[in-house]
Amino acid sequence: MELLPALILGVVVVAISTSLSKRLGVAGPLILVAIGLAASWLPFFPPIQVDPEWILIGVLPPLLYAAAVRLPAVEFRRDLPSISGLAVALVVVSALAIGGFLMLVLPQLGFPLAVALGAILSPSDAVATSIVKRLGISPRVVTILEGESLLNDATALVLLRSAVAAVAGGFAFADTVGMFVWGIVAAVVVGILVGLLNLWIRARMNTVAATALGFVVPFVAYLPTEHLGGSGLVAAVAAGITTGQGAARRFTAEQRVSDEINWRTVELILEGGVFLLMGLELRGILDDNFRQQSGPGKALLLAVAALAILLFIRALYVSALLFVQGRRARSRQRDRLEQISERLENLPPDFERRGRDPRITRRRLQGMRDRVTRAFNDLDYYEASPLGWKHGTIIVWAGMRGVVTLAAAQTLPRETPDRELLILTAFLVAVISLLLQGLTLPALVRMLRIPGGDDATLEREERAALERDLRIAALERLADPTLTTDEGGRFDPVAVSRARARLERAADDDAGMLARELQLLTITTMRARLLELSRAGAYSSESLRESQRRLDAQQVSLEMRQSDD
Repeated sequence: MELLPALILGVVVVAISTSLSKRLGVAGPLILVAIGLAASWLPFFPPIQVDPEWILIGVLPPLLYAAAVRLPAVEFRRDLPSISGLAVALVVVSALAIGGFLMLVLPQLGFPLAVALGAILSPSDAVATSIVKRLGISPRVVTILEGESLLNDATALVLLRSAVAAVAGGFAFADTVGMFVWGIVAAVVVGILVGLLNLWIRARMNTVAATALGFVVPFVAYLPTEHLGGSGLVAAVAAGITTGQGAARRFTAEQRVSDEINWRTVELILEGGVFLLMGLELRGILDDNFRQQSGPGKALLLAVAALAILLFIRALYVSALLFVQGRRARSRQRDRLEQISERLENLPPDFERRGRDPRITRRRLQGMRDRVTRAFNDLDYYEASPLGWKHGTIIVWAGMRGVVTLAAAQTLPRETPDRELLILTAFLVAVISLLLQGLTLPALVRMLRIPGGDDATLEREERAALERDLRIAALERLADPTLTTDEGGRFDPVAVSRARARLERAADDDAGMLARELQLLTITTMRARLLELSRAGAYSSESLRESQRRLDAQQVSLEMRQSDD
């Protein structure tokens, strides 16, 4: 099949499968894998073999970047210890365990190559997040799974590269650890720098040019990092997180709206295309295995055993994680915070003037108060959404393997012993994991009877509270006697009174009657308050993002009407 018709057909299949997934209640990636598997056996369909470098370089950087841009930063920060443990420590432990198992059954591999395959099989896939979101599970579980899938791919690939390098140059523990640490550190530094540069440059461009430039950011982060010996995928994630968190302050409303739509589209096509390819490649992988091995039986046994080991280790790790979290003395933390807060509130009135520079002292005190407020909000979050054994069961069973496992397996050196067997084993682990765990996850949630019925109500209440908070900030701004227009003049008192009445009623019916400059002032005030609330962690990232979308949509509409006049 020629390239252009194949690409067109692939996009059509991805779009249709995504639409069908909502009606069928099955995740789109699972449907695409099944379609690919079925198509690979059609007699007129040629075997498909994709260069894994296209996946590792051309697909994964923008795919991970797109997810990182939308990462719920507040919740990610709160659960960073859990996420980093799953994404780094669990991957390393799983890789070593699989390596030990393979050394027993395939001793000809040698320890470094056995660990390399362990690294290939260890990372979970982001498809679990889309399935769990649809099931109405606690947003905290979704954040942990999403953060894990963003970071563990890079950890696995850095470990894979270190293991393959150890095969070529001999294994040295200190060198391997040093290479691993350097791969992560260099990537984080480069990724943050690229993200900051991206914010600075695109904030000074029009929307069309900024959007075009935004498409190359993941590769700008990836390529130099790989040249330095770091992980390009970690760099792409770091650049995405930096961009996502700075966009609210640096980009225009039109740029944010454009970026969200474009990156969601890119993510849909790339993710769907890769899962479709996973199914289509089955025929070629089996043909290679039949030529080199006696059949898929051995690979199937290895895949089942490896998947069982991975799930067992994941269950032990998550159990230990929940045990440690349950032992934390939240009450004592709250007591300490209350003591600190009381001391800050009871400072002498002239305390700020005692220092050399009252402005610096005032800024430091405000920073301490902000940190205490954020810490209180963090404790409220932990207490409102505790992780129990039922949530832990979902985290364990949602650890599906996918895209990275298959692509990374095909990067094994050509001279690797039993290479075709290992590639088929990795493929079967990914497919069995996706189909078995992905299809049974909804039934597991129903069986566990995890309470989730009040989540929608709590979400509506939180958004209503956030809207009230934003309206109060706008009302206070409109009540400011020094309020002036951009030209320094005074607003029409009648228009200001009408705007205040509209905000007090929380209505949009007469918004078109207000002066556009007054409407933009209200939106700007609300957005500034939104940034303050985001730093304080008072509301969930999803509620903050939804309010940001609403404000951006209002501003874009106003600016479009203004340009039409």
